[in-house]
Amino acid sequence: MTERPNPDDLLRRVTREAARERRGKLTVFFGAAPGVGKTYAMLEVARAEMEREKRDVVVGIVETHGRYETGAQLLGLPLLPRRKLRHRGVNVEELDLDAALSRRPQLLLVDELAHTNAEGSRHPKRWQDVEELLDAGIDVLSTMNVQHVESLNDVVAQITGVRVRETVPDSVLARAYELKLVDLPPDDLLERLRDGKVYLGAQAERAIDNFFKKGNLIALRELSLRHTAERVDAQMREYRQAQGIEQTWAITDQLLVAVSPSPYSARLVRAARRMAGSLHARWFAVHVERPSARALPESVATRLAQNLSLAEQLGAEVVTLSGDDTTRALLDFAREHDITKLIVGKPVARRLLDHLRPSLVDRLLRQSGDIDVYVTAGDPGEVEPGLEARSAPSAPHLPSYAAAVLVPSVATGLSLALFGRDQLPDVVMVYLLGIMLTASRLGFGTSLLSALVSVVLFDFFLVPPFYTLAVADLRHATTFVVMLVVAAVISGLTQRVRNQAAAAQERELRTAALYALTRELAGAASFESVVQAAARQMEKVFQARVSVFAPDPAGTLRRRYASPRVGAPSERELSISEWVWSNGREAGLGTNTLPSGNALYLPLLASGGRVGVLGLEPTDPVRVRELHQRRQVDAFAAQMGLAMERAELGVAAERARREVEAEQLRSSLLSSVSHDLRTPLAVITGATGTVLQAGPRMPEGTRQELLGTVLDEAERLNRLIRNLLDMTRLESGAVKLKKEWLPLEELIGGALSRLESRLGSREVEVRLPDDAPLVPCDELLVEQLLINLVENALKYSEGAIEIEATFAPHEACVEVNDRGPGIAEGEAERIFEKFHRSAQGGSREGVGLGLSICRAIVGAHGGHITARSRDGGGASFRFTLPLEGTPPSPPRAELDRDAAAPTP
Repeated sequence: MTERPNPDDLLRRVTREAARERRGKLTVFFGAAPGVGKTYAMLEVARAEMEREKRDVVVGIVETHGRYETGAQLLGLPLLPRRKLRHRGVNVEELDLDAALSRRPQLLLVDELAHTNAEGSRHPKRWQDVEELLDAGIDVLSTMNVQHVESLNDVVAQITGVRVRETVPDSVLARAYELKLVDLPPDDLLERLRDGKVYLGAQAERAIDNFFKKGNLIALRELSLRHTAERVDAQMREYRQAQGIEQTWAITDQLLVAVSPSPYSARLVRAARRMAGSLHARWFAVHVERPSARALPESVATRLAQNLSLAEQLGAEVVTLSGDDTTRALLDFAREHDITKLIVGKPVARRLLDHLRPSLVDRLLRQSGDIDVYVTAGDPGEVEPGLEARSAPSAPHLPSYAAAVLVPSVATGLSLALFGRDQLPDVVMVYLLGIMLTASRLGFGTSLLSALVSVVLFDFFLVPPFYTLAVADLRHATTFVVMLVVAAVISGLTQRVRNQAAAAQERELRTAALYALTRELAGAASFESVVQAAARQMEKVFQARVSVFAPDPAGTLRRRYASPRVGAPSERELSISEWVWSNGREAGLGTNTLPSGNALYLPLLASGGRVGVLGLEPTDPVRVRELHQRRQVDAFAAQMGLAMERAELGVAAERARREVEAEQLRSSLLSSVSHDLRTPLAVITGATGTVLQAGPRMPEGTRQELLGTVLDEAERLNRLIRNLLDMTRLESGAVKLKKEWLPLEELIGGALSRLESRLGSREVEVRLPDDAPLVPCDELLVEQLLINLVENALKYSEGAIEIEATFAPHEACVEVNDRGPGIAEGEAERIFEKFHRSAQGGSREGVGLGLSICRAIVGAHGGHITARSRDGGGASFRFTLPLEGTPPSPPRAELDRDAAAPTP
């Protein structure tokens, strides 16, 4: 009888298939290295689709790299015009995504899936363009090499010594309709390289000496074959799941060895390793954790950890499952992972219970189906003296057993008092109630004892002949048996529920601790704060002293964090941490390296490699030997390593951003200042040279005009250099504000007087309230602020300039208005950036620092500056200065003089 399929699984499958039908199909021509013929094979398939299948095929973008055979395949195929872009001073051509979506061919060719698009493209990567095309229902043919697979990036770098920067996520390949391997033996590829069919001239020679070494090509070929095989294996699994096929297909051998705390498991693990090595097969070491065996004694937990650690050292993939039924858990895992051979240990001794129910081996043999089961007997000679297969029983809990006797005694007394000896069915229910209470509160053994005592008391006091254990009516024997069976069933079920609840609570605590750690790490930005947050959580969860070691900028491993009351690191501690850092393996307490140590040392690993070493010294060493605790330590260490890497990457990104900004600033400064410095210097040089060359023969008027030009250009040069120096001082924080309470009228008047020669006949209208209060500010800086704003108005307008001041309770507001072209759309913020000059007309004088200096001065005072276009044309610049503090009182003589002044 076949098992009925799950309706939810069917619904998900139908939904997934419907989405797949709407989406275009991606076919990737996959190779080990450039030059194996991926593009050529793709073009052959495209021509066949167009000529035989009569499909609408269009070439989106194909790179021939000057190869004649590849270019010949393009003849006759419709070409999509490419999008031309200017990138870093070079004209580049990219796939025109919008044109492809508008054209909507049935099949589009997009070469080099891992390509990085030029700046200005819609997506940074070409595979993202392909994803959009597929979402639009367009089928795509593309190409890529194995070194561009994201998950293989580190492996390829280790083999070739070259870190490939252009990668494609594995999920993109996983969603591809088909992965077509284009394979070429390394010798043939090298011959093509020497013939100039891959690269030309010196480039080919360099390639042979570096990336295209024969050993590299062999390794890359194996990677491509393995990746393709994994893809085919995934397709096979998907097919089996879709068709509901549960039996294993023994295409390749995969082994599973069941690991337990038994001392014979080590021999079992070694046997599995030998078998996996002879078959060149992948193998798993699986331990099934049962809720009923959750709290293992220390010796048993240590032995289990050692067995799993041995399996991991021998190359197994260690997996811990959780479930009540060990047989079902092992077989479900085996079928899910296509295990062909399952290895278990043979029971050493036959127990009485095994005659009543099948053993694990028996159940596996009956239910394994087409999975081969290997039963290996342990050799007692291999077991260390004193180690037994089963742990010693724990000491009985006397109060529990006393309660197990007391509850039936109370039930007997109540039954005699309430029902007597005539209503035995009611008496039996009272006894069963007592047994249920005992089972729900106490353990399995105590509930069985309670049931046995209940039967004895029931027989002795309530069943004739009374006060003896003899039974006159055999029907009562059935009652005794039922009471014992009910007690056993209830005790077993209650114990199972209790174990499951305890296991669920323990999992909840572990999950809550891990969530608290991730929440703390998410809020930590710097490297030090990440280390401190993680270490504090570990101290609390594991009751341990924590040390964290990480390399300093010079690359020397140093302790970056230590728990309170931890002294300076000892020579032994430093040597262990150095060993862990160098080897990338754990050491210390509970490991096979320096196991006598007081602390456990773990390498902190992240996607980019090692980032540090974690030292954990628990107050109770048993805590890190327990399987649960050890798994949680590993999870904490993994999260901590990723967070430390994230913090380091954040620092590196900020450093890179600052370097880019500094480089952009330097380039802008050079491009802007070079012209504006040369222009006045050229004018000054020319004018003074003319005056000197003409001598006394030059007319006085001409001489005065040239000297005036020299003076104007010298003043212009002085303003330029002054702005540069002011900007530098303001940004470096070297300027210290010297605030004084000053009338705004004096500040505006001082600025206009310094601009008198430049203003000429231009009208400036100043509007101030009669009761304008004093303003706390730096006199020189605010005057410079007003000068820069008025100069900006002079540069970009020709009419009158308006300066208006208003006052609120906590700030003074000043506006400088003109009737020039105004502020262009989107320029209201950009005009305050360094070296930015408006395109709204005006002279090209200056380097674009005046308004940047204004913003810096206003910001230093704690105010704000904004710009907007005025109604009717023109620009309005508005800045505020906070009115903080209490202005000083005027001198007494001044008050008396004001009071004595006649009233007009």
